[in-house]
Amino acid sequence: MNDNARRHQSGFGNEFASEAVPGALPVGRNSPQQVPHGLYAELFSGTAFTAPRHANLRSWLYRRQPSVVVGGFEPFAQPFLKTGARDGVAAPPNPMRWQPIEIPGTPTDFVEGLRTVVVNGDADAQTGMAAHLYLANRSMTDRAFVNADGELLLVPQQGKLTLTTELGVLDVAPGEVALLPRGMAFKVAVDGPSRGYVCENYGAPFRLPELGPIGSNGLANPRDFLAPVAAFEEPLGNYEIVRKFGGALWQGRSPTTPFNVVAWHGNLAPVKYDTAHFMTIGSISFDHPDPSIFTVLTSPSDTPGTANVDFVIFPPRWMVAEDTFRPPWYHRNVMSEFMGLVHGQYDAKPEGFKPGGMSMHNCMVPHGPDTDAFDKATSAELAPHKLDHTLAFMFESRWRFHPTEFALRDSAFDETYAQCWAGLKDRFIP
Repeated sequence: MNDNARRHQSGFGNEFASEAVPGALPVGRNSPQQVPHGLYAELFSGTAFTAPRHANLRSWLYRRQPSVVVGGFEPFAQPFLKTGARDGVAAPPNPMRWQPIEIPGTPTDFVEGLRTVVVNGDADAQTGMAAHLYLANRSMTDRAFVNADGELLLVPQQGKLTLTTELGVLDVAPGEVALLPRGMAFKVAVDGPSRGYVCENYGAPFRLPELGPIGSNGLANPRDFLAPVAAFEEPLGNYEIVRKFGGALWQGRSPTTPFNVVAWHGNLAPVKYDTAHFMTIGSISFDHPDPSIFTVLTSPSDTPGTANVDFVIFPPRWMVAEDTFRPPWYHRNVMSEFMGLVHGQYDAKPEGFKPGGMSMHNCMVPHGPDTDAFDKATSAELAPHKLDHTLAFMFESRWRFHPTEFALRDSAFDETYAQCWAGLKDRFIP
């Protein structure tokens, strides 16, 4: 890659234009008869051609060889990667929790280290999502991954990632997230043993949520989403292309690197976001607001206000409210919730929920603070308090989650989770 790979442009959903070689971008037209520098023009579409202009996602890529230069595909064995509700197993309506799953000691790259935890929906019907872990200790060198089933939201928990994509390079560390469009080739380099979470979104592409009464500022701002500048890989090399298609993995050989785009322009690009830039909004009078005020990205469904997937974070924030129980209240939700912890403590589960761990509370499954959190919160002095050095997140979906066989059989599955509420006794005073 050239030196521009470490610089970024900002914006989310905006038009970009970037070239690694001066004059590589055509002027005034997208596919001239002769593309500058002998390049090939290729259109990358993330929505139907006829999608409304404000929702249409596409970028033009100008590359040394087109992406059709690849051989026939054969099955690629990866028994831990699952897709859609059909790949889940029957499970009771219990709250579920997992302790951190260990990173393998044997050489394992990002693709080999994917472990599906919960699934819902149907990739072919373009509804729902899957939540995966990645557990990796080896960088991808001459292997690239392409996911035709959905876009990927990566949430690193341990170890920095270097993501080489067709449009350039993104460095993503814990505390940051990366969004990779459906169908874009990428590879992952790791800096030592690495672990993190992945949301595979089969539905409508993630976008920023509407702000409504919040106004024009707040939550995640478009300018803080960073896209790569154009960069291409030398030498051209020989690559294995692993493609996820219809819930299965396939492998093919390409005589050239897929990372050969010299220039590009459009509004469909990989981006990264630093969660430290999120503007949290909370109560300054009384009561604990709904967690929807922490939404970073949303994938809408055909029911207004009911998301296919929401990506929600719980970052450092001030807790200021009068006569109010400040941790999340006990509740049952029509939306299903999958949570992870990047670092620090989660205020509703100060001891049992560890960084790298996970929990799942399905549709209408009761959950909330454990006994210790309740006792502490009901006796604490109600002065302004800062929750610091913490980052939890939630993938929230209108579709019920189905755990995988791996998730229920792994030793990290916490079969005693429900006991954290056993100390909540009847406190009624007539």
